[in-house]
Amino acid sequence: MWTRYLYIKGFTMKVAIVSDSHDRIDHLEWAIFEAHKRGVQRLFHCGDLISPFMVLSLAKFQGQVDLIFGNNRGDVFLLCKILKDYSQITLHGEEAFLEIDGLKIAMVHYPKVAEKLAKSGDFDYVFCGHTHKFKVWEVGKTLIINPGELMGKEGLPCFVILDLKSKAWEKIEYNP
Repeated sequence: MWTRYLYIKGFTMKVAIVSDSHDRIDHLEWAIFEAHKRGVQRLFHCGDLISPFMVLSLAKFQGQVDLIFGNNRGDVFLLCKILKDYSQITLHGEEAFLEIDGLKIAMVHYPKVAEKLAKSGDFDYVFCGHTHKFKVWEVGKTLIINPGELMGKEGLPCFVILDLKSKAWEKIEYNP
């Protein structure tokens, strides 16, 4: 079904999945700190970063960052202009379809779209956001992860760390 993939050389085992940061610099930087502390090498942001100034915080992650739009885009022109200075951050647009050492990963903002992609059987993982509610579930062979929200509107800010090889995951919550 999907033919557009970006092939990534060099398998990364631990990844962080975040979403819906909604301009909360403090929560995004907390998540980056926690991800580094746990040996995460790649970060996926499932949308609603919003303001272009958030890129400055996102750029503190020491590794590859994959970012998509959500339904709250902010100033897209300024966002793209700022991103030109940060080659480690890739803005994929509405969705991302990646292949990492044979594992196929899709990243979308909406869980209903994530479920449809999972039902196709074409992906090992599908990451999503939008609802601000943490949920991890399987559809066939596909693990779907909605990491909840970094914003902290619906509960404690949280995100997920995933080991791509073993499918083991951990929910990380901010509890000051």
